[in-house]
Amino acid sequence: MPGVILTTDAQLAAAAAELAAREAAFARALPLIGPLPLRRVPDGFLALRDSIIGQQVSVASARAIRARLDAAGFGQEDAVAAAGEAALRGCGLSRQKIRYLSALAQARLEYPMLREMPNEAVVATLVALPGIGRWTAEMYLMFALGRADVFAPDDLALAEAARLLFDLPDRPRPKPFAALAAPWAPWRAVAARLLWAYYAQAKRREGVG
Repeated sequence: MPGVILTTDAQLAAAAAELAAREAAFARALPLIGPLPLRRVPDGFLALRDSIIGQQVSVASARAIRARLDAAGFGQEDAVAAAGEAALRGCGLSRQKIRYLSALAQARLEYPMLREMPNEAVVATLVALPGIGRWTAEMYLMFALGRADVFAPDDLALAEAARLLFDLPDRPRPKPFAALAAPWAPWRAVAARLLWAYYAQAKRREGVG
């Protein structure tokens, strides 16, 4: 079963308040960061396409590539599956990302079925495709499917936020970080949003970015 789905700002705020009542560090952080962003995106091919495009490039570069793909008619998986390499390279994609996007389009995933699958089953389905690792699958679960109890212990920004907020000597490694996050169930995706927001605030306080 998919568990709780985050669909509204009010639901997100209530879950954040519950986390703050259970964890003093979150209670300290919430007044600093204000309302948390829901950041939901439509699920389906485009959500994964855009995640692949964004790998290892700047936000501005990813936005430009997405715009060129859309302008060229590559907003649907059928068009991407049928596209030649030259057409996709003309939109600014590397050869590796062309391979990833072509494999995704040709896989013809049953996206509505993903909505009904448990988190780990969704992860297993997605990471079987080239170019999609566990982090990308976790982001899809959080922001495309709205799952409330997903975490991404490999995420460097989350780890740095935890280091700052919990006054840790170092960024937590993935396994200890997952253990640290376990008590935040069933709202671990809400905790992740809180930590990302705290990290953004910390960068602004330091005059970075």
